Parts: sequence; C-alpha cells; structure tokens
Amino acid sequence: MPEVKISIGGRHFDVACQEGEESYLHSAAKMLDDEAQVLADAVGRMPEARMLLMAGLMLADKTASVEDKIAEVRAELAEREAELEGLRNVVVEPERIEVPVVPQSVTDTLQEIAARAESLAAEVDEKVGG
Repeated sequence: MPEVKISIGGRHFDVACQEGEESYLHSAAKMLDDEAQVLADAVGRMPEARMLLMAGLMLADKTASVEDKIAEVRAELAEREAELEGLRNVVVEPERIEVPVVPQSVTDTLQEIAARAESLAAEVDEKVGG
C-alpha cells in the first residue's frame, strides 16, 4: 500500500492509499489545502485539528451545493425527456391545402375561345395557303 506525502495548510502528512489512487489523493489533498489556505489567509494560524475541520466543512458545503445543482439539473432533464417522449408520440396531421375549383362556366368559356382560335387559325391557313 503506497504512502503519499501531502501538504495541507502548511502542515505535512504521510497518508496511505490503495495502489493506483495516488493521483486522486493528491487531488483531494489539493482541494483541502486550497480551503485551508483561505482559512489561513482570513484567520491566521490555528490549531491543526480546527483548521482541518473548518476546511473539511467548507468542502462539504461546496459539495452539498454541487449536489443540489445536480439534483436540479437531473429534474430538469427528466422534464425534458418526458416532454421529448410526449412529442415522439404526437401524430402530426398533414396540413390540408384546398385548391379552388375552376367554375364550369369559366371552363366552358375557355373551350369556346380555344375552338374559335382553331377556327380562325384554319381560316388564316386557307387564305394564306390557298
């Protein structure tokens, strides 16, 4: 079991950890040391036990705040997933587009005009050709 030397609040400690967890221990010690440094800057020198307790409480407060935020995000995610699932089950009817019908009188008039145009074209062809 490896022993790691860490420094918290200017005090040095030898701490044992599981094989392969040294980097996690160093990371945790750095977070605790950062909080201890805030205390040292604000209060000055204090007994080791009190410094570690206060730094630990400050970290616990930050952790609780992060856990609250995670719970909020998870709740919002659950709402969005439910909304998405609801949208997946929605059947969207295609929009109905109505095209106006051409009245029969207009169709009849156009047919009559086309017939006259054919007749006139035939007369012109006869006069020109004949």
